[in-house]
Amino acid sequence: MSYRTYQRWSREDGAEDRRLLSVHPKPAHALSEEERAVIVATANTAEFASLPPSRIVPKLADRGEYLGSESSFYRVLKSQDQQHCRGRSQAPQRRALTTHEATGPNQMWCWDITWLPTSVRGMYFYWYMFEDVFSQKLVVNEVYAEESSELAASTLSRACLSEQTAGRPLVLHSDNGSAMKGATMLARMQHLGVAPSFNRSRVSNDNAYAESLFRTVKYCPLWPEKPFETLDEARAWVLRFVTWYNRQHQHSGLNYVTPEQRHRGEVNLPPQTGRQEAMLSSHPGSSHATHYPTSLHRRFQGSGNPVG
Repeated sequence: MSYRTYQRWSREDGAEDRRLLSVHPKPAHALSEEERAVIVATANTAEFASLPPSRIVPKLADRGEYLGSESSFYRVLKSQDQQHCRGRSQAPQRRALTTHEATGPNQMWCWDITWLPTSVRGMYFYWYMFEDVFSQKLVVNEVYAEESSELAASTLSRACLSEQTAGRPLVLHSDNGSAMKGATMLARMQHLGVAPSFNRSRVSNDNAYAESLFRTVKYCPLWPEKPFETLDEARAWVLRFVTWYNRQHQHSGLNYVTPEQRHRGEVNLPPQTGRQEAMLSSHPGSSHATHYPTSLHRRFQGSGNPVG
């Protein structure tokens, strides 16, 4: 409704909403109750009980019969609470999403593979990256000349050994790539007691922590200006970046501490302590002294464990 219409109604007889008082005449070609009953009865016959109106109307038209348009069939069936799953197929079901929450290190990891450019066009090196979701620490990193489930399984074994996760529950989240869902990788995860979690169907940003890290990698000042010449050169650069990221990078999502400090539990501080408390004491009353994020929990939504 336009503002001019409201002004006109207000001048004439107050601010009453005339839309509630309007009378809509019944269309001359509206279906009668008898015609609506015939449509319902026809749709419920044994011949058409399992068919939607989009198939009922053409079948009747082939016989020279016309009871109503396709939209009329849909409208009449909806008024009778029959516009739902027809036939023997089950109705769609809504299932609760599997949600994982990390309240400490080595409870949930995410991993992914990114391509590193080489001097040969069309050829890439593959960086296998495993990251702790809680602390954002890069727990293990390997660079290989190919992408495979076998190499991923070997890297996971190294990660579990270095972090000593044996006997402790661990969730590993990833996308639905072939290396992530390969039989060798899934078997290794079962052997190590690691619960798999994968992206939901048709959701491209479920592995957000890994994708965010790769964005940091390829736009940071350390990123080389020229492609990598050899595999050893790529591995040396990744080692240099991981050392900087874990030990020197002050992460904005971790109250500006390093992932290594968060992983070791050195700076698991409540909101009014540490750096934030120092800012409050030096700048009393300043609104800029409370801008640091303080969440100590990390969540993930995935498709859950697909293997029995």
